[in-house]
Amino acid sequence: MSGNKSLNDAKGAKFDEFYTSMQDIQAELNHYEKEFANKTVLCNCDDPFESNFCKFFIRNFNYLHLNRLICTSYSGSSVLGTQMSLFDDENLPLKSVYGYVMDIKSVPMENGRGVTDADIDKMLHSESCGVHKLSGNGDFQSKECIEYLKQADIVVTNPPFSKFRLYVKQLLDNKKSFLIIGGMGAIGYENILRAFMDKQIWIGYECGAKTYKVPETYDHDKSFVEDGARYAKMGNTVWYTNLYVSTRHELIDLFETYDPKKYPKYVNYDAIEVEKVKLIPKDYYGKMGVPTSFIESWNPDQFEIIGTSQSLVRKLSDDVKKHGKHAQIGRFFVDSGNGYYDKKTERLVIRRASK
Repeated sequence: MSGNKSLNDAKGAKFDEFYTSMQDIQAELNHYEKEFANKTVLCNCDDPFESNFCKFFIRNFNYLHLNRLICTSYSGSSVLGTQMSLFDDENLPLKSVYGYVMDIKSVPMENGRGVTDADIDKMLHSESCGVHKLSGNGDFQSKECIEYLKQADIVVTNPPFSKFRLYVKQLLDNKKSFLIIGGMGAIGYENILRAFMDKQIWIGYECGAKTYKVPETYDHDKSFVEDGARYAKMGNTVWYTNLYVSTRHELIDLFETYDPKKYPKYVNYDAIEVEKVKLIPKDYYGKMGVPTSFIESWNPDQFEIIGTSQSLVRKLSDDVKKHGKHAQIGRFFVDSGNGYYDKKTERLVIRRASK
C-alpha cells in the first residue's frame, strides 16, 4: 500500500523513531479517560524534554487523577536532541551516553487552575522531582527500565518500529495494559498476529496516517518544516492496545451477496478473494482473503482470523511460478483469465466466527 511507503523507507534508512504529535495523542487518549484514575503510567521510549506523550501526561496528570508518571529516554535514540525541546533552554541534558528518567507523583499548579509551561519547567528542573540520569542507556530492554515497567499499570508510547515485535512481547510477558503506536504492517509479524488471534491485543480508535516529528536528516522531499521542526506524514499507522475499545464489538454491516464470478478463489489457497472490507459477502461462510485494513474494524464475535497470506503460503507451486507475475512466497494469486495469475497484496484470512 502506498501509505506504508514512508514507514518502509524509514526502516531502510534506520530512522525508526518519531515524535508523535500532540493532536494525534489527544485524539486517541480522549477515549480512555476513566482508564487512568489512580494508575501509574510509563512512557518508556520518551525523552522527558521532547516527547509529547510526556508533555500530555504532565499537563493532564491531575485531570486524569494519575498516581505516578514515569518517562524514560534512550541515549542511542535517533531523535533525541534533534527536535525543539519543550522549553528553550540550551542547558537541557539532551545528549549523553546515559538515558534519562522523570519519575513524578504529583504536578503542582501554582495558579490553582491548570498546569502551565512555567509549572512544568520548574518541576523538570527541580533537584528533588525533576529529570535524572539513569545508570544505563535507557533501552526499554535494560534491567533498570524493566524494573520501571514492573511498577507500571499502563504503558503509553510510540516504540521504535524496528523493535516492535520485541516491545510487544515484553508487554505481554509482563501482563501490562498498553496503548502504543505501530505500523499496520506489524500485523504480519507472527507474534503480533498470534496475539490478535488469542485476543490479547486489538486496534484502538484513531487509525490512518499520522504526522510525526522526524530527524532533520530525514528525506526532505518526504517531509516539511513547521515552527522550526521537521515533520513527515506516516501512514498507515494505528494504535495497538488491550484497553477496552467499545467499537471492537460493533458488527460490520454486510450488504453483498456471494457470486463466484465476483469472488474468485485463489489458485494457491482454498479461500476467496475479497478486494475490500465493505465487499465481504453476507452469505458466505468459508475462508476469505481480505485486506489487512480489516483489522481496524474486526469484531472477534463476528469473524475469526485464521492467518495471513504470509503465514499460510510457505512455498509456491510450479504452476504459480510459471504463470504468476512476480511470483512470491507469502502472497495469494488469482487466475486473471488471460493466461497469467495476478498477485494480491498481503491478505488476512478470515471466516465467520463459530457460535
